[in-house]
Amino acid sequence: MLTIENCRLSWPDFVADYTLAVKAGHLCAVIGPSGGGKTTLLHMIAGFETPESGTLTLHGQNLLPLEPAKRPVAIVFQDHNLFPHLSVTQNVGLGLRPSLRLTDGEKALIEDTLEAVGLTGFGTRKPGEMSGGQRQRVALARALVSGRPLILLDEPFSSLDPTLRRDMILLVDDMRRKRPVTILMTIHTPEDAADVADQMAFVADGRVVASGPPATILNSALAPRIAAAVSNS
Repeated sequence: MLTIENCRLSWPDFVADYTLAVKAGHLCAVIGPSGGGKTTLLHMIAGFETPESGTLTLHGQNLLPLEPAKRPVAIVFQDHNLFPHLSVTQNVGLGLRPSLRLTDGEKALIEDTLEAVGLTGFGTRKPGEMSGGQRQRVALARALVSGRPLILLDEPFSSLDPTLRRDMILLVDDMRRKRPVTILMTIHTPEDAADVADQMAFVADGRVVASGPPATILNSALAPRIAAAVSNS
C-alpha cells in the first residue's frame, strides 16, 4: 500500500497538505482543478519535492530519505520525456540501465514490453518518426520495463484526441492487471477513467478533499466542483 499522511509543503503563495492511501495493485485517478496540487502530489511521491513534515511509505518502506533515482517509483510526464537522438529500444532501455549496456535477456524483455503496448517492430525508430500516441506508449513501456512497483502518470494523455486517450487509459488498465504495479494517474477528464479506476481522489487547494470509488466521488456533493474543474482545465 502507498500511504501518505499529513505531508506538508509550503511556498509563499501555496500550501499543500496531503493524506491519501492507495492499495497495492490499484489504479487511482487523481482529478481536480488546474493549480490545485495534483502534479505537486506526484512530484512529492517521486522525490522532486520534499515535505516539511508527514510520512510517505510504500509497502511499509519510508520513501522520504530516498533520492528520486532510488525510489521504487517510475513517472511518465505529459511531454513523455523521450530522448530524440535515441531509438525506441534505447529509450525504453533507459528504464533498465542508464548506461544502455543491455544484456540479451534485457533486450528480449524490451521487445516483449513493446509488444505489450502495441509497438512491435518499432524498436529502431526515433521519437520524431512517431505519432504523439506512439511516443506516449514508448514512455509507458519504459516505466513498465523498470519493474518498479509504483507508476505515476502526470496527465500523459491530455494532448491526445478523445478516442486515442481512452485507448491509452484502457492500455494502462490492462498492463497493471497483468503486472504487479500500482498506478496514480492525474487526469482532467474523469469520465475516461471512471469505469477502470479502482479509486478516484479529488485534489484541490493542495489537499485530497475526497477519495473513494469513482462512482461515489463523481456522484457526491463534489460533482459541481468536479464539473467546474473539467471545464476550466
